[in-house]
Amino acid sequence: MKIKADHVNAPQWKEVTVKSKLPEQLKCLDELAHNMWWAWNYEARDLWRSLDEELYEEVGHNPVLLLEQLSYERKEEIVKDKALMKRVKDVYALFHKYMNVKPDSKRPSVAYFCMEFGINQVLKIYSGGLGMLAGDYMKEASDSNVNMCGVGFLYRYGYFKQSLSMDGQQIANYDAQNFNSLPIVRQLDENGEPLVIDVPYMNYNVHAYVWRVNVGRVPLYLLDTDNELNSEFDRPITHSLYGGDWENRLKQEILLGMGGILLLKKLGIKKDIYHCNEGHAALCNLQRLCDYVKEGLTFNQAMELVRASSLYTVHTPVPAGHDYFDEALFGKYMGGYPQQLGITWDEFIGMGRNNPDDHSERFCMSVFACNTCQEVNGVSKLHGWVSQKMFNNIWNGYYPEENHVGYVTNGVHFPTWAATEWRKLYAQYFDETFMSDQSNEKIWQNIYNVPDDVIWDTRMALKKKLTDYIRSKFRETWLKNQGDPSRVVSLLEKINPNALMIGFCRRFATYKRAHLLFTDLDRLSKIVNDPEHPVQFLFSGKAHPADGAGQGLIKKIYEISQRPEFLGKIIFLEDYDMRLARRLVSGVDIWMNTPTRPLEASGTSGEKAEMNGVVNLSVLDGWWLEGYREGAGWALTEKRTYKNQGYQDQLDAATIYGLLENEIIPLYYNKGEKNYSEGWIKVIKNSIAQIAPHYTMKRQLDDYYDKFYCKEAERFHKLESNNYSLAKEIAQWKETVAERWDSINVVSKETDIPSTGMVTGETYKVRYVIDEQGLNDAVGLEVVVVKTNKNGEEYVVNKHPFNIIGKDGNNYIFEATIEADEAGSFKTGVRMYPKNENLPHRQDFCYVKWLG
Repeated sequence: MKIKADHVNAPQWKEVTVKSKLPEQLKCLDELAHNMWWAWNYEARDLWRSLDEELYEEVGHNPVLLLEQLSYERKEEIVKDKALMKRVKDVYALFHKYMNVKPDSKRPSVAYFCMEFGINQVLKIYSGGLGMLAGDYMKEASDSNVNMCGVGFLYRYGYFKQSLSMDGQQIANYDAQNFNSLPIVRQLDENGEPLVIDVPYMNYNVHAYVWRVNVGRVPLYLLDTDNELNSEFDRPITHSLYGGDWENRLKQEILLGMGGILLLKKLGIKKDIYHCNEGHAALCNLQRLCDYVKEGLTFNQAMELVRASSLYTVHTPVPAGHDYFDEALFGKYMGGYPQQLGITWDEFIGMGRNNPDDHSERFCMSVFACNTCQEVNGVSKLHGWVSQKMFNNIWNGYYPEENHVGYVTNGVHFPTWAATEWRKLYAQYFDETFMSDQSNEKIWQNIYNVPDDVIWDTRMALKKKLTDYIRSKFRETWLKNQGDPSRVVSLLEKINPNALMIGFCRRFATYKRAHLLFTDLDRLSKIVNDPEHPVQFLFSGKAHPADGAGQGLIKKIYEISQRPEFLGKIIFLEDYDMRLARRLVSGVDIWMNTPTRPLEASGTSGEKAEMNGVVNLSVLDGWWLEGYREGAGWALTEKRTYKNQGYQDQLDAATIYGLLENEIIPLYYNKGEKNYSEGWIKVIKNSIAQIAPHYTMKRQLDDYYDKFYCKEAERFHKLESNNYSLAKEIAQWKETVAERWDSINVVSKETDIPSTGMVTGETYKVRYVIDEQGLNDAVGLEVVVVKTNKNGEEYVVNKHPFNIIGKDGNNYIFEATIEADEAGSFKTGVRMYPKNENLPHRQDFCYVKWLG
């Protein structure tokens, strides 16, 4: 027998967590580290830094890792340092004072579902604007002390880290997160064991672990399928944000929506409102429908309750940006649910189609959300209107401006995005009630009392911080990628805090038009190479790994930045994350945004800049359409001159160059005898005083309560009281009306409107006798007046309601008085609709009959 040179079996590894032991006096730091309160309170961040500044940088500002890696000797030193220990106790006392405030029981409770949450760069469960918004929302919910919880995913790999190759090609790097080194905790069940949620998929269950992120006073629950209980096909469900094929996306959305509700049920959590932030979580309403039906309610009764307590927020302004699933794939996973609900498959899948009877149409999560949520909203005034048009086919019989889709313009969490220097300045000059009354413009007016030199010194301190950060963070990366060390040294030297700095940093999608600045390179070169008035452009952002056009834009900008005339004048900063974002939105002078209108649903990075005395230069789209004030920033008109997008891009680029050459650069460098421009400081003060107070997350949260949560919760509690009696009554009424709707008929019609048309200033009568088929005053009538705009689109200019003036058995007599107050060409029609004082709006029961 020949003896083998080696004979080894596969290692049988078992993961073991070894926690660092903290001295008794420092155990409070572990509690602090595991609550994300530190992410938006500079006192806590300064404390972590003071424990070991070098290590704090090394661990990427992760306090859990910091405490794990602090040496025994350093811990002993901290305990013996009286000044440092006093700081520990003071910060911990501040934290406990914050945490001991009880939730505001007067406001409805909310469960907030989202695919991503941007709490801090340490926790990589976000990719861009949607996640930033959701993370800010959780923080403000905590600060405003409302009863809210979040539901999302703990991704093993999260979103990718970005690096650029030597030729500017984006490289996506997926680094696995070590969950035990993150500021999160395992959620335990009543027996102290790790909680597991069993989520049904076809004929088997997927098992999800649950982790909790303590976001101040608010819990954020994260589902995780990457565990040994699942098969190799299901463990990757929560591997990557927006990763995998369409089947994996569907599995993710089942887990988020249905698994999220099962999670809350297992924890014994019942909320007044269930808020779907984007359509990814829409299936939470399916699970809630199933739960009500299991209680013994019919599908229609269950729908009344689910709709009344659900809100859907849409962030995507074009239909192509929403999730659609082929019927075969959708049926593979969802085929058993119609039977549970007591409806047919066609009725079920029709809830996700604009045209329920069109069998070629795919199932759309956003349409399902619209059909199962009482309220729907966009994220800016313009986007609300865009959404009204986008979803209008769901509610046939009404024009876009008539449907119930509303809006809440996005805001940003002030304590997260306002630099420490600005927070201290505001604390010194603003009213002491400022933090609890951030939307009060009168308080922000105090910025006019701040001396100009204080404003300038604050801005320059933050510009220096930004340039220092770029030099330290990117030196190594650039040395690796550029190849020529002397070129890198030259680039680093050219980063000039005294130059006018303009930032363009966001997700790289083609509609954001990052290329606009490079339309005329000769003109751009003259702008950036003026030795008396230096200008620098900082670009940063990621393109989705599947977005070749977006990656191409990055490559193009990088290539231009490497040309001799632009080296050090146009700089691309890799791996845009929250940490870099905080530096940029507080460090540059101008925040530039150039989207193709109306494709920017809202945008929030410019709002973050506002809090830091950074001035916006943007197209009048998204939030800036509402936010722009003359003398407080610069705007490119929202009006199109050319239908050809290429020509429009050239015009917009020329407008930007003109603004820079003729207004912005001269104003910035008009310093006179001082070392700053008084005119520029005036623009900063106007921007802070007139714009910033309207775009805080505090205002946004209050808007959601005022516009949606409170009125929905009040109605929901009426529906569910007395064993759901009102919900049952409404469902029965709708069923009766639906059965008889087609039988309702016009008995007679009279009008004194002449065939030649109406005359302005005259009044006319229209009378109908309607046989309601025994429904007993269940319908309303109105004359709808429609006009056509220059784009050939019809819109409603007036509506004249009918009054009931008599009744004869089942016959109701309706009469309307019409007065023409404008001459021109119009269309008129008489619309019949169901009416019931218990309906929240017409689209809740969207039956319409146009009468001849």
